[in-house]
Amino acid sequence: MRILLIEDDALLGDGIMAGLKQAGHTVDWLRDGIAAESALNTDHFDAVVLDINLPRQDGLSLLKKRRAAGDSTPVLLLTARDTVADRVRGLDAGADDYLVKPFALDELAARLRALIRRGHGRPASLIEHGELSIDPAEHTVQRNGAPVELSPREFALLSHLLEHRGQVQSRAQLETALYGWSEDVDSNAVEVHVHHLRKKLGTELIRTIRGVGYLVPKPKS
Repeated sequence: MRILLIEDDALLGDGIMAGLKQAGHTVDWLRDGIAAESALNTDHFDAVVLDINLPRQDGLSLLKKRRAAGDSTPVLLLTARDTVADRVRGLDAGADDYLVKPFALDELAARLRALIRRGHGRPASLIEHGELSIDPAEHTVQRNGAPVELSPREFALLSHLLEHRGQVQSRAQLETALYGWSEDVDSNAVEVHVHHLRKKLGTELIRTIRGVGYLVPKPKS
């Protein structure tokens, strides 16, 4: 999943970014509220990790603007403030969750998984699709109960397509989900990952919609 991290503390931001990447997320990191607002106006993210005390524009002001504009992207607030009034202000501004510094990276990753899961209307922690079972926390895939080894990119692509079942995803959308701003992307990277997934999981799982993109159909009821 693609996460936007908005945090001005260089040491903390570097640690969060490394931890979220280790957890399998694509992470873009910005350090002020104005730059973050511009990014949110132009790019799609699965969730936002937002510090309250930011230069140029504070986190709560940014959050209120995004919610007023109809942006429903899940937002997890980070703050050093630990009073009930501070938590209430953050939640009333539109935050979906709240984490007080210092915190464990494992808890941050778990809270993000929960936010993303709820954002997709998925109550269970596992993603089930036909003979497949995907565990986002453990980064494991099983097919008919047998483990399937996937690379981190293959896992991210499979998870993204399954979270958007029934929706055609263009190559540009998939590249955005898999790669951050600072990463070079080969012109055929998505095609290569799809090819590998089909070899490992069967050719019927991912359909090519010619001239448009790729689709995992919804299961038949």
